[in-house]
Amino acid sequence: MNEIQTVTADARWHKSTRSQTSNCVEVARLRTATAEVALRDSKDPNGPVLLFPRAGWLGFLAGTKNGQFTLD
Repeated sequence: MNEIQTVTADARWHKSTRSQTSNCVEVARLRTATAEVALRDSKDPNGPVLLFPRAGWLGFLAGTKNGQFTLD
């Protein structure tokens, strides 16, 4: 088991109620010294996981809400 698998082994994953069944991003809260939020693709639960410190996650959410990451 690698470090990320160890950190996320007991994670409780959640997805938006607005998500379609096959296009979901799941998020989990963690309690580690280096990461507090994990993000993964629900189609590949054993695949890559992005780990964020709390400040980084909050910055990502704020940028998403204010349109900072639009593709236009």
